[in-house]
Amino acid sequence: MLVAAENQTRRRFLSHTSGLTAGLATPCFFTGEQAYCDETKAKNDRPLVGAIGLGGRGRSIAGNASKFGEIAARCDVDKNHLGDQPNGKTHFTDYRKLLERNDIDVVTIATPDHWHTKIAIEAMQAGKDVYCEKPLTLTIDEGKLICKVVKQTGRVLQVGTQQRSEFGGRFLQAVAMVRDGRIGKLKRVIASTGGGQSGGPFSTSATPATLDWNMWLGQAPLVPYTAERCHVNFRWWREYAGGQMTDWGAHHVDIALWAIDLPQKGLVTLEGKGDIPTIANGYNMPAQFDVLCKMPNGVELQLVTGQRQGIMLEGAKGRFFVNRGGIFGKPVDQLKDDPLPERAISELYRGKRPGNHMGNFFECVKSRDLPISDAFSHHRAVSILHLANLCLQLGRKLTWDLATEQIVGDDVANAMQSREQRKGFEILV
Repeated sequence: MLVAAENQTRRRFLSHTSGLTAGLATPCFFTGEQAYCDETKAKNDRPLVGAIGLGGRGRSIAGNASKFGEIAARCDVDKNHLGDQPNGKTHFTDYRKLLERNDIDVVTIATPDHWHTKIAIEAMQAGKDVYCEKPLTLTIDEGKLICKVVKQTGRVLQVGTQQRSEFGGRFLQAVAMVRDGRIGKLKRVIASTGGGQSGGPFSTSATPATLDWNMWLGQAPLVPYTAERCHVNFRWWREYAGGQMTDWGAHHVDIALWAIDLPQKGLVTLEGKGDIPTIANGYNMPAQFDVLCKMPNGVELQLVTGQRQGIMLEGAKGRFFVNRGGIFGKPVDQLKDDPLPERAISELYRGKRPGNHMGNFFECVKSRDLPISDAFSHHRAVSILHLANLCLQLGRKLTWDLATEQIVGDDVANAMQSREQRKGFEILV
């Protein structure tokens, strides 16, 4: 009861100060991660965090969250990911038990993709703020639902597309250069994801004793345990993810559409080709693809599996390339003598100082501001990726209406905006 009382005090504080902090200068933790950690080192000043999904990426996310909050509970359907279990109050194999804890303020979600939306929605409905790995959704319809719940609940949701915040700010710089006219009118963007994986058929086997396979499958069809379906390799199966298109595409296309400044209205056309594997009980997402998306403002976005991951931005007056290794090209070199104005980055990053994506999330938990990678912008970006996968799956051109969020003149494709969910694992809004 004492913990619950402390939590209510903290919630009242966050609520009452949200209007005050919005008008203040940049919070001190954006001047350095350590400064923020020092400021909130008192346990009662730090939000309590529940970490859901603790595979390799999940452990990394939970570790980053622990710099800004207190990890109070952990959850994974594979007991091997939980390690030592001191008691049933802090370690769970069913995320719903974690969400029942009223003292948890924040959850991190790093499950396979097909679980992201359901857990995020239920967490927000339970009064939690959410940091969720990308891609946020398995289908376009899931994106519509999650945006609806963000509006209904007023919770803060940050998507883990950390290229918006980190890597020396080079992706922010790239978007700012386009917006500042450094390459003239933007004509074309090439987002290269690198190739995916192919393989199969794979053998089924007995489910490991440590794994709740039924829970791992969730909304997906019930099938015998196959080691290659689980954990890291889930992303190469349509049942659980979107292949390389939504894995690395969620990062690069997010930045590309930020630079393109995708309009709210108009038509986007998509057509292309990709190798669709048809091996029984084998990977079934394209390992190679080339999809051309034409935006209503005249910019072309090409999605390819080139060898060099990154983004090429081409304008009427020049071009440059950016990836996690650097930013290159003549327009970049010219910044030495003609740097971007300070406002170019500040305005893009909503007046805050970039540097740590998780830090931005926790600052917004406190201020109740919209985080830099919000559900709405991510939904628009990942919808393009889901559409690209549908285009390849159906083998035909698709036209997407940005305003109505409908595929024009194609009832079959529109029906594929959602999927049948296994009984007992439906997403309820």
